[in-house]
Amino acid sequence: MELIEPIKRVRLPQEIANRIRALIESGAFRAGDPLPSERTLASSFHVSRGTIRDAFRTLETIGLLETRHGQGTFPRELNVDTLVTPLTSVLTYNSRLQDELLDVRRMFEPAVARVSASRITAPELDELDAIVATQRARVKARESTIAQDTAFHAAIARASHNAVIVHIMQTLNDLLVESRTQTLQQRGRPERSMRGHAAVVDALRRGDADGAAAAMTRHIQEIGELMAQSAGRSANESRGGTASRG
Repeated sequence: MELIEPIKRVRLPQEIANRIRALIESGAFRAGDPLPSERTLASSFHVSRGTIRDAFRTLETIGLLETRHGQGTFPRELNVDTLVTPLTSVLTYNSRLQDELLDVRRMFEPAVARVSASRITAPELDELDAIVATQRARVKARESTIAQDTAFHAAIARASHNAVIVHIMQTLNDLLVESRTQTLQQRGRPERSMRGHAAVVDALRRGDADGAAAAMTRHIQEIGELMAQSAGRSANESRGGTASRG
């Protein structure tokens, strides 16, 4: 095979990882079939087995390879989940860094709303209307609206008709459970969330891309302000508790 040949560049593990990735993408190495052994690849590339192992680790980290004990190393099927895995890992390990997560939302979700404004279908608008109606009823009954909040943002992502966006939004929703649990308990937060959602839906119904993006930006900005207020109160309570113990 053309891509299996002696390597003449520096940073051999990365170069080999690039070659193996290209072979996977071309179909030469297929999901479900084990890769050639470390010894075979080392001989083909004219490098050590340790260098091959380093290349394998690089590809495992980004989700392109998996090692099965006693069976060998296998390519993973290339799909949207494989693409999103590195992002999921990064956000998961930084799940407490809410400021950074909010920055991601500020950059990502208005852009998604903008795209969805030109792609959303009538049934998808009906779904959003139903979510907001349920949210309104639960707010009136003073019941939790966490499920509706999550469903709303997932539905906006689906309206983009882009599978990568849908998966990224699913990742964000998974990471936002804790912060939503906290902020949606604040006085006035459920009502503001519902109004923010309704404003986004109104812009989507008009096919107003700029308006949808602006409404989503305002919605997320309000969330950020409420999170900051909550954090400030927690800090004051913590200081007060420390002082009383002293």
